[in-house]
Amino acid sequence: MASTPTSAPTVSAPADAPAVAPTASPVRFSADAPAGPSAAFPARPSTDASTASPAGAPVAGAPSAPIPAVLREAVAEASESSLTGPSVGRRLWRGSVRVAGSVGRRTVAVAALAAIWEILPRLEVVDPTFLTPLSGVLAAWWDLLLSGELLDHTQASLIRSLSGLALAIIVAIPLGLLIGWYRPVADLLNPVLELFRNTAALALLPVFVLILGLGETSKISIILYACAWPILLNTIAGVKGVDPLLIKSARSMGLPPIRLFQKVILPAAVPTIFTGIRMAGAYSILVLVAAEMVGAKAGLGYLINYAQFNFRVPDMYAGIITISVLGLLFNQFLVRLERRFSTWRTT
Repeated sequence: MASTPTSAPTVSAPADAPAVAPTASPVRFSADAPAGPSAAFPARPSTDASTASPAGAPVAGAPSAPIPAVLREAVAEASESSLTGPSVGRRLWRGSVRVAGSVGRRTVAVAALAAIWEILPRLEVVDPTFLTPLSGVLAAWWDLLLSGELLDHTQASLIRSLSGLALAIIVAIPLGLLIGWYRPVADLLNPVLELFRNTAALALLPVFVLILGLGETSKISIILYACAWPILLNTIAGVKGVDPLLIKSARSMGLPPIRLFQKVILPAAVPTIFTGIRMAGAYSILVLVAAEMVGAKAGLGYLINYAQFNFRVPDMYAGIITISVLGLLFNQFLVRLERRFSTWRTT
Protein backbone atom coordinates (compact mmCIF):
# COMPACT_ATOMS: atom_id res chain seq x y z
CA MET A 1 0.00 0.00 0.00
CA ALA A 2 1.34 3.36 -1.02
CA SER A 3 2.24 5.65 1.80
CA THR A 4 1.00 9.16 1.71
CA PRO A 5 3.41 11.85 2.75
CA THR A 6 2.48 13.57 5.89
CA SER A 7 2.96 17.28 6.13
CA ALA A 8 4.26 18.95 9.24
CA PRO A 9 1.54 20.35 11.44
CA THR A 10 1.09 24.04 11.16
CA VAL A 11 0.55 26.18 14.19
CA SER A 12 -1.47 29.27 13.61
CA ALA A 13 -0.80 32.35 15.67
CA PRO A 14 -3.56 33.65 17.87
CA ALA A 15 -5.78 36.21 16.37
CA ASP A 16 -4.85 38.90 18.86
CA ALA A 17 -1.07 38.39 18.48
CA PRO A 18 0.74 41.35 16.96
CA ALA A 19 1.93 40.96 13.47
CA VAL A 20 5.67 40.54 13.17
CA ALA A 21 7.24 41.84 10.04
CA PRO A 22 9.61 39.44 8.40
CA THR A 23 13.22 40.48 8.78
CA ALA A 24 15.60 40.20 5.97
CA SER A 25 18.41 37.88 6.78
CA PRO A 26 21.86 38.73 5.50
CA VAL A 27 22.32 35.02 4.75
CA ARG A 28 20.18 33.28 2.12
CA PHE A 29 19.95 29.52 2.12
CA SER A 30 19.60 27.24 -0.84
CA ALA A 31 16.09 26.57 -1.97
CA ASP A 32 16.75 22.91 -2.67
CA ALA A 33 17.54 22.05 0.96
CA PRO A 34 15.94 18.72 1.86
CA ALA A 35 12.93 18.71 4.14
CA GLY A 36 12.79 16.68 7.26
CA PRO A 37 14.98 16.57 10.35
CA SER A 38 17.95 18.02 8.50
CA ALA A 39 15.99 21.18 7.92
CA ALA A 40 16.54 22.13 11.57
CA PHE A 41 20.20 22.84 10.75
CA PRO A 42 20.99 25.78 8.48
CA ALA A 43 22.47 25.03 5.17
CA ARG A 44 25.74 26.57 3.97
CA PRO A 45 25.21 30.21 3.15
CA SER A 46 25.02 31.15 -0.43
CA THR A 47 27.99 33.06 -1.76
CA ASP A 48 26.41 34.66 -4.78
CA ALA A 49 26.74 38.34 -5.45
CA SER A 50 23.22 39.14 -4.24
CA THR A 51 24.12 38.25 -0.62
CA ALA A 52 27.55 39.97 -0.49
CA SER A 53 28.08 42.77 1.99
CA PRO A 54 27.62 46.24 0.60
CA ALA A 55 30.73 48.22 -0.26
CA GLY A 56 32.34 49.89 2.69
CA ALA A 57 30.59 47.73 5.32
CA PRO A 58 32.86 46.19 7.94
CA VAL A 59 33.41 42.49 7.65
CA ALA A 60 34.14 40.37 10.70
CA GLY A 61 37.70 39.04 10.70
CA ALA A 62 38.88 41.44 8.02
CA PRO A 63 41.79 43.79 8.79
CA SER A 64 40.81 47.25 9.95
CA ALA A 65 40.87 50.03 7.43
CA PRO A 66 43.67 52.63 7.62
CA ILE A 67 42.98 55.66 9.79
CA PRO A 68 42.12 58.69 7.68
CA ALA A 69 44.57 61.57 7.63
CA VAL A 70 42.00 63.95 9.11
CA LEU A 71 41.46 61.65 12.08
CA ARG A 72 45.22 61.30 12.62
CA GLU A 73 45.62 65.08 12.63
CA ALA A 74 42.79 65.45 15.13
CA VAL A 75 44.38 62.89 17.46
CA ALA A 76 47.75 64.63 17.17
CA GLU A 77 46.20 68.00 17.99
CA ALA A 78 44.38 66.51 20.98
CA SER A 79 47.58 64.94 22.27
CA GLU A 80 49.48 68.20 21.85
CA SER A 81 46.78 70.16 23.61
CA SER A 82 46.80 67.66 26.47
CA LEU A 83 50.55 68.12 26.87
CA THR A 84 50.20 71.88 27.01
CA GLY A 85 46.97 71.93 28.93
CA PRO A 86 46.22 73.49 32.27
CA SER A 87 47.46 70.46 34.25
CA VAL A 88 50.94 70.66 32.75
CA GLY A 89 50.94 74.40 33.20
CA ARG A 90 50.06 73.99 36.86
CA ARG A 91 52.86 71.47 37.34
CA LEU A 92 55.36 73.79 35.70
CA TRP A 93 54.14 76.66 37.85
CA ARG A 94 54.43 74.62 41.03
CA GLY A 95 57.92 73.47 40.06
CA SER A 96 59.06 77.03 39.39
CA VAL A 97 57.55 78.14 42.69
CA ARG A 98 59.45 75.41 44.56
CA VAL A 99 62.73 76.34 42.87
CA ALA A 100 62.18 80.02 43.55
CA GLY A 101 61.34 79.24 47.17
CA SER A 102 64.50 77.17 47.61
CA VAL A 103 66.68 79.87 46.05
CA GLY A 104 64.93 82.50 48.13
CA ARG A 105 65.55 80.64 51.38
CA ARG A 106 69.23 80.21 50.56
CA THR A 107 69.51 83.89 49.67
CA VAL A 108 67.85 84.87 52.92
CA ALA A 109 70.28 82.68 54.89
CA VAL A 110 73.33 84.20 53.18
CA ALA A 111 71.95 87.73 53.57
CA ALA A 112 71.25 87.13 57.26
CA LEU A 113 74.81 85.89 57.84
CA ALA A 114 76.23 88.90 55.99
CA ALA A 115 74.03 91.27 58.01
CA ILE A 116 75.13 89.70 61.31
CA TRP A 117 78.77 89.91 60.25
CA GLU A 118 78.36 93.58 59.40
CA ILE A 119 76.22 94.67 62.35
CA LEU A 120 77.92 92.94 65.29
CA PRO A 121 81.33 94.64 64.84
CA ARG A 122 79.62 97.96 64.13
CA LEU A 123 77.70 97.76 67.39
CA GLU A 124 80.88 96.53 69.12
CA VAL A 125 79.13 93.40 70.30
CA VAL A 126 82.39 91.76 69.23
CA ASP A 127 85.72 93.52 69.01
CA PRO A 128 86.08 94.98 65.47
CA THR A 129 89.83 94.58 65.80
CA PHE A 130 89.50 90.80 65.61
CA LEU A 131 86.32 90.60 63.54
CA THR A 132 86.40 93.22 60.81
CA PRO A 133 83.00 94.23 59.40
CA LEU A 134 82.09 92.53 56.16
CA SER A 135 82.35 95.78 54.22
CA GLY A 136 85.97 96.18 55.36
CA VAL A 137 86.77 92.59 54.41
CA LEU A 138 85.29 93.05 50.94
CA ALA A 139 87.29 96.25 50.50
CA ALA A 140 90.49 94.41 51.43
CA TRP A 141 89.56 91.57 49.05
CA TRP A 142 89.10 94.06 46.22
CA ASP A 143 92.47 95.68 46.93
CA LEU A 144 94.18 92.28 46.85
CA LEU A 145 92.46 91.50 43.57
CA LEU A 146 93.51 94.76 41.93
CA SER A 147 97.10 94.36 43.06
CA GLY A 148 97.29 90.86 41.54
CA GLU A 149 98.38 89.33 44.83
CA LEU A 150 95.12 87.42 45.28
CA LEU A 151 95.30 85.94 41.78
CA ASP A 152 98.87 84.74 42.31
CA HIS A 153 98.01 83.01 45.58
CA THR A 154 94.83 81.50 44.11
CA GLN A 155 96.72 80.15 41.09
CA ALA A 156 99.35 78.50 43.28
CA SER A 157 96.68 76.89 45.47
CA LEU A 158 94.65 75.62 42.51
CA ILE A 159 97.69 74.02 40.89
CA ARG A 160 98.54 72.12 44.07
CA SER A 161 94.96 71.13 44.83
CA LEU A 162 94.06 69.98 41.32
CA SER A 163 97.36 68.15 40.89
CA GLY A 164 96.87 66.17 44.09
CA LEU A 165 93.24 65.42 43.27
CA ALA A 166 94.04 64.32 39.72
CA LEU A 167 96.77 61.97 40.92
CA ALA A 168 94.40 60.57 43.55
CA ILE A 169 91.78 59.86 40.88
CA ILE A 170 94.34 58.17 38.63
CA VAL A 171 95.60 55.95 41.46
CA ALA A 172 92.48 55.29 43.54
CA ILE A 173 89.85 54.47 40.92
CA PRO A 174 91.73 51.60 39.18
CA LEU A 175 92.88 50.24 42.52
CA GLY A 176 89.35 50.42 43.91
CA LEU A 177 87.92 48.65 40.86
CA LEU A 178 90.54 45.93 41.22
CA ILE A 179 89.91 45.44 44.94
CA GLY A 180 86.14 45.51 44.56
CA TRP A 181 86.03 43.02 41.68
CA TYR A 182 88.70 40.46 42.56
CA ARG A 183 88.41 38.77 45.93
CA PRO A 184 92.09 37.62 46.18
CA VAL A 185 93.31 41.21 45.74
CA ALA A 186 90.84 42.40 48.38
CA ASP A 187 91.99 39.74 50.84
CA LEU A 188 95.60 40.74 50.25
CA LEU A 189 95.19 44.51 50.65
CA ASN A 190 92.41 44.80 53.22
CA PRO A 191 94.75 44.72 56.27
CA VAL A 192 96.81 47.59 54.84
CA LEU A 193 93.69 49.56 54.01
CA GLU A 194 92.28 49.14 57.50
CA LEU A 195 95.57 50.34 58.98
CA PHE A 196 95.96 53.55 56.99
CA ARG A 197 92.34 54.52 56.40
CA ASN A 198 91.99 55.60 60.02
CA THR A 199 95.18 57.68 60.00
CA ALA A 200 94.47 61.38 59.49
CA ALA A 201 96.36 63.05 56.68
CA LEU A 202 97.29 66.07 58.78
CA ALA A 203 98.88 63.76 61.34
CA LEU A 204 101.26 62.57 58.63
CA LEU A 205 102.12 66.06 57.40
CA PRO A 206 105.38 66.24 59.44
CA VAL A 207 106.37 62.85 58.03
CA PHE A 208 105.83 64.03 54.46
CA VAL A 209 107.83 67.20 55.15
CA LEU A 210 110.71 65.23 56.69
CA ILE A 211 110.86 62.74 53.84
CA LEU A 212 110.05 64.96 50.86
CA GLY A 213 111.15 68.38 52.09
CA LEU A 214 109.40 71.75 52.08
CA GLY A 215 108.92 71.94 48.31
CA GLU A 216 105.92 71.28 46.11
CA THR A 217 106.39 67.52 46.26
CA SER A 218 105.44 67.22 49.92
CA LYS A 219 102.37 69.46 49.50
CA ILE A 220 101.02 67.62 46.47
CA SER A 221 101.79 64.26 48.09
CA ILE A 222 99.85 65.03 51.26
CA ILE A 223 96.89 66.19 49.15
CA LEU A 224 97.17 62.98 47.13
CA TYR A 225 97.12 60.90 50.30
CA ALA A 226 94.11 62.75 51.72
CA CYS A 227 92.08 62.58 48.50
CA ALA A 228 92.85 58.96 47.65
CA TRP A 229 90.98 57.42 50.57
CA PRO A 230 87.43 58.65 49.92
CA ILE A 231 87.77 57.84 46.22
CA LEU A 232 89.22 54.39 46.90
CA LEU A 233 86.66 53.38 49.50
CA ASN A 234 83.69 54.66 47.50
CA THR A 235 84.93 52.90 44.37
CA ILE A 236 85.15 49.60 46.26
CA ALA A 237 81.67 50.13 47.69
CA GLY A 238 80.29 51.02 44.25
CA VAL A 239 81.63 47.84 42.63
CA LYS A 240 80.43 45.61 45.45
CA GLY A 241 77.03 47.29 45.44
CA VAL A 242 76.16 46.41 41.85
CA ASP A 243 72.92 44.44 41.60
CA PRO A 244 73.82 40.73 41.23
CA LEU A 245 70.83 40.27 38.93
CA LEU A 246 72.43 42.62 36.40
CA ILE A 247 75.65 40.62 36.48
CA LYS A 248 73.82 37.28 36.09
CA SER A 249 71.75 38.63 33.21
CA ALA A 250 74.83 39.92 31.41
CA ARG A 251 76.65 36.63 31.88
CA SER A 252 73.65 34.64 30.68
CA MET A 253 73.73 36.63 27.44
CA GLY A 254 77.35 35.59 26.90
CA LEU A 255 78.96 38.94 27.67
CA PRO A 256 82.74 38.48 28.09
CA PRO A 257 84.34 39.65 31.36
CA ILE A 258 85.90 42.77 29.85
CA ARG A 259 82.62 43.88 28.26
CA LEU A 260 80.77 42.97 31.45
CA PHE A 261 83.06 45.23 33.43
CA GLN A 262 82.79 48.01 30.85
CA LYS A 263 79.04 47.89 30.21
CA VAL A 264 77.62 46.84 33.59
CA ILE A 265 80.00 47.20 36.53
CA LEU A 266 81.59 50.56 35.75
CA PRO A 267 78.38 52.44 34.79
CA ALA A 268 76.58 51.12 37.87
CA ALA A 269 79.44 52.25 40.13
CA VAL A 270 79.79 55.75 38.62
CA PRO A 271 77.45 57.55 41.09
CA THR A 272 79.24 56.14 44.12
CA ILE A 273 82.64 56.92 42.60
CA PHE A 274 81.63 60.54 42.04
CA THR A 275 80.48 60.77 45.63
CA GLY A 276 84.02 59.88 46.64
CA ILE A 277 85.45 62.42 44.19
CA ARG A 278 83.29 65.17 45.66
CA MET A 279 84.45 64.27 49.16
CA ALA A 280 88.03 64.26 47.92
CA GLY A 281 87.54 67.73 46.44
CA ALA A 282 86.59 69.06 49.86
CA TYR A 283 89.55 67.28 51.46
CA SER A 284 91.92 68.78 48.90
CA ILE A 285 90.95 72.29 50.00
CA LEU A 286 91.19 71.50 53.70
CA VAL A 287 94.57 69.80 53.54
CA LEU A 288 95.86 72.43 51.12
CA VAL A 289 95.49 75.23 53.67
CA ALA A 290 97.42 73.30 56.30
CA ALA A 291 100.13 72.27 53.84
CA GLU A 292 100.62 75.83 52.62
CA MET A 293 101.09 77.09 56.16
CA VAL A 294 104.29 75.02 56.44
CA GLY A 295 107.18 76.32 54.39
CA ALA A 296 105.16 77.76 51.49
CA LYS A 297 105.91 81.07 49.78
CA ALA A 298 102.62 81.40 47.89
CA GLY A 299 99.07 80.15 48.15
CA LEU A 300 95.89 81.05 49.98
CA GLY A 301 97.03 79.17 53.07
CA TYR A 302 100.24 81.15 53.03
CA LEU A 303 98.24 84.40 52.61
CA ILE A 304 96.05 83.59 55.63
CA ASN A 305 99.04 82.64 57.76
CA TYR A 306 101.08 85.69 56.69
CA ALA A 307 98.16 88.07 57.30
CA GLN A 308 97.63 86.63 60.78
CA PHE A 309 101.26 87.06 61.81
CA ASN A 310 101.33 90.63 60.49
CA PHE A 311 97.94 91.46 62.02
CA ARG A 312 96.35 92.18 58.67
CA VAL A 313 92.98 90.91 59.82
CA PRO A 314 90.93 92.05 56.77
CA ASP A 315 93.38 90.29 54.43
CA MET A 316 93.13 87.14 56.53
CA TYR A 317 89.34 87.07 56.22
CA ALA A 318 89.62 87.85 52.50
CA GLY A 319 91.74 84.72 52.05
CA ILE A 320 89.23 82.65 54.04
CA ILE A 321 86.33 83.89 51.90
CA THR A 322 88.28 83.09 48.72
CA ILE A 323 88.92 79.52 49.86
CA SER A 324 85.23 79.08 50.74
CA VAL A 325 84.12 80.33 47.32
CA LEU A 326 86.63 78.08 45.56
CA GLY A 327 85.37 75.05 47.48
CA LEU A 328 81.76 75.89 46.59
CA LEU A 329 82.53 76.35 42.90
CA PHE A 330 84.60 73.18 42.83
CA ASN A 331 81.77 71.18 44.36
CA GLN A 332 79.25 72.55 41.85
CA PHE A 333 81.59 71.65 39.01
CA LEU A 334 81.85 68.07 40.26
CA VAL A 335 78.06 67.85 40.63
CA ARG A 336 77.57 68.88 37.00
CA LEU A 337 80.28 66.49 35.90
CA GLU A 338 78.53 63.67 37.75
CA ARG A 339 75.26 64.45 35.97
CA ARG A 340 77.10 64.43 32.67
CA PHE A 341 78.49 60.93 33.26
CA SER A 342 75.24 59.63 34.79
CA THR A 343 72.78 60.67 32.08
CA TRP A 344 71.66 57.02 31.71
CA ARG A 345 70.10 57.05 35.17
CA THR A 346 66.34 57.49 35.45
CA THR A 347 65.05 59.87 38.07
